[in-house]
Amino acid sequence: MDSARDVLIALARRYAFGDVGALARAVLPDGEPARRVAAVCEFGHRLLTLDAEDFASDADARSIPADLRRRARACHMPQTPRQRPRGAMDSMRPVFALLLEVIAIRWRRRELSPMIAAVHIASEYLPLLAFEPVLGHAGDPARWPAGLRAAGSRFGVIGDRECAHTKVEQSAVERTLRVAHEPQSGWLAYLDRQHSHVAHALATCVARCRQPCTAMDWVSDRDDLADRCAAALAFADSPLVRLRHAAPVGHGFGVPSPEEVMEAWSRSRESLARRGGAGKAAEEEDGFPLPGLPSLFSAIAAAPVEPSTLLADVAAHLVDLLS
Repeated sequence: MDSARDVLIALARRYAFGDVGALARAVLPDGEPARRVAAVCEFGHRLLTLDAEDFASDADARSIPADLRRRARACHMPQTPRQRPRGAMDSMRPVFALLLEVIAIRWRRRELSPMIAAVHIASEYLPLLAFEPVLGHAGDPARWPAGLRAAGSRFGVIGDRECAHTKVEQSAVERTLRVAHEPQSGWLAYLDRQHSHVAHALATCVARCRQPCTAMDWVSDRDDLADRCAAALAFADSPLVRLRHAAPVGHGFGVPSPEEVMEAWSRSRESLARRGGAGKAAEEEDGFPLPGLPSLFSAIAAAPVEPSTLLADVAAHLVDLLS
């Protein structure tokens, strides 16, 4: 029994929450301790797999320390237009801190497909991190500034040929201006299919539009925002993010090797640094497995964004229960 527990503890320290949850049933006697271990494993697995819909689940709240649940809720996507607290709609910084921790864990475990998937998620929502200091929130459709719809604005006007947005982005932007008044089913469909397009559209408005309308006239320091959004868009187009299309989560069947990942990141850093401004932060040697990635995110956010310890603390709590 003791040796089996040692194996479970070793797995917990490797963040193998799913394996611990499956094997614990054969090792631990039925009862409250076993149920707590199962609940913590499920909680950790949701975080590691970035299942943001269920981060705030209170299905077995007694098994999860309040501090861990609070920190997870900060990364939670609200499931209704009026749900409180707003979690990731209030701030994307806790989400990106968790993404960095997940990326580091996946790298250490050499789970490169889910690692690249996490990098891709970060690239899709990075413009919201850039807009957060300006908006005062992380792109919450229930709190868009009135200036987006000022006289002369093309923001959300479908079919306007002078707008730099793609047809998909125009549709998403038009939807985001009214989705806060839709029922829950509409809100969830918007989050699943269109919110990331809105993030890209916002960045396009300030960083790539050659015929600006009045949609962004409310932004006081547009040059600073444009620089940070340009870096976010450059990251989304970088060789590292493009690796997703060579992985099972993309359109192919190959998995990049560690050497391919590092080579792609090296080229990405060089490209970002050449752009200057916020992109130069990618050159920083900050001790992360992909050196410079937290520094880049911090520069785009105009605020410190460091890897969280949420998963490490969940694993430590699980080890305590198993011990």
